[in-house]
Amino acid sequence: MVSPVTVVKSEGPKLVPFFKATCVYFVLWLPTSSPSWFSALIKCLPIFCLWVFLLAHGISFLGAHSSARKILAGLIFSALGDAFLIWQEQGYFIHGLLMFAITHILYSSAFGMKPLNLLAGLVIATISGLCYTLLYPYLSAPFTYLVAVYIALIGFMGWRAIAGVQLANDLWTWTKLSACLGAVLFMVSDLTIAVNKFCFPVPHSRAIIMATYYAAQMLIALSAVECQDADVARKRV
Repeated sequence: MVSPVTVVKSEGPKLVPFFKATCVYFVLWLPTSSPSWFSALIKCLPIFCLWVFLLAHGISFLGAHSSARKILAGLIFSALGDAFLIWQEQGYFIHGLLMFAITHILYSSAFGMKPLNLLAGLVIATISGLCYTLLYPYLSAPFTYLVAVYIALIGFMGWRAIAGVQLANDLWTWTKLSACLGAVLFMVSDLTIAVNKFCFPVPHSRAIIMATYYAAQMLIALSAVECQDADVARKRV
């Protein structure tokens, strides 16, 4: 397994633009009541930086690892979703929902179906069912169906990320743990969005949503680079 020190030295500098872009978003804190292309750019900028982070590992790396390509594609659809959600009050919420649904499908495919870990799947399915039960009384068509499908997709993505972490058998890697934490944070972010939009106002909802969202995307992007960091570690031995 690649050591955390190697990870920080190898990946840390490539993530500096992401951290700077995230700071810009929180410092500017543009009002959501006045959507504009500039506010869309500022919101999407950290995700753009994660595109660059993956591309910085080289086209040959992306060509050789399908999981990295799928995560990059997921980040592209995420940026589209972010842009649509800037104008959600103008009728583009469903468009954003669709973009993020595609993102979760791509991430699920990147994480793969091995190991299966049915217990983790059962736990996630139970939590997803409870979340939908909470939201259902507040939903009306077409969200009654769209939210159900979306919860199923993000729950499946979370299951596949969590299933990859096998702590008991010492078969985990830092990238699998990163994917797991990223998926959990993504679910927290989206649940906060849903409760705040459909149920009742959540105090400091925007800060919670965006902090967990950006952290989730960074961790999932990091999970794509395991193979390259293993190569770096071997070269230094």
